[in-house]
Amino acid sequence: MPLEFPNLTVVTHPLIQHKLTWIRAEETNTDSFRQLLREVSKLLAYEATRALPTERITIKTPVATMESAVISGKKLCLVSILRAGNGMLEGFLDILPLARVGHIGLYRDPATLEPVEYYFKVPSDIADRQVLVVDPMLATGHSAAAGIARLKAAGCTQITLISLLCSPEGVQHLTETHPDVPIFTASLDSHLNEHGYIVPGLGDAGDRLYGTR
Repeated sequence: MPLEFPNLTVVTHPLIQHKLTWIRAEETNTDSFRQLLREVSKLLAYEATRALPTERITIKTPVATMESAVISGKKLCLVSILRAGNGMLEGFLDILPLARVGHIGLYRDPATLEPVEYYFKVPSDIADRQVLVVDPMLATGHSAAAGIARLKAAGCTQITLISLLCSPEGVQHLTETHPDVPIFTASLDSHLNEHGYIVPGLGDAGDRLYGTR
């Protein structure tokens, strides 16, 4: 974990790194990209939820009565930053099928690179839930920061961001704007290019996910 980014956790598990290699590869087709992103998202979900609080309850197995752990505290809400976030959302729902789901529609203005919101729909009780925000690419960080600001305005106090790839510039921006938000990622890449794309990155996650490139 880079010392300058104390809220950043880079998950280096070999399975994640193996699958990430093929997600990045230019020759990976849409179907494979979608499946690999879903698989990596499941693995990231394990890491991002490692610190969830638990409590012990009494159950009866076919053999004996015992005490066993269950998740306690606030229920989870998954929030997808549209549109590419939906590619990660499916993997998270495989692991957390009872979680509520919200969506934030943001696109990046190609001239200013600033986020423009076009959609916001979350559960009415989201302020009472722990929120996991999923967005494959933390590039400039402006879209994620804007989405998190909207969630805080809705009363959210426990927010975690999970991205497949991050740029140092994006992590820096999010750390400055939301220092209380932990970030989980599979890779901290080199830098942003002049078009605001992560290098070496993987291109446009939404285009590769939905075949619109």
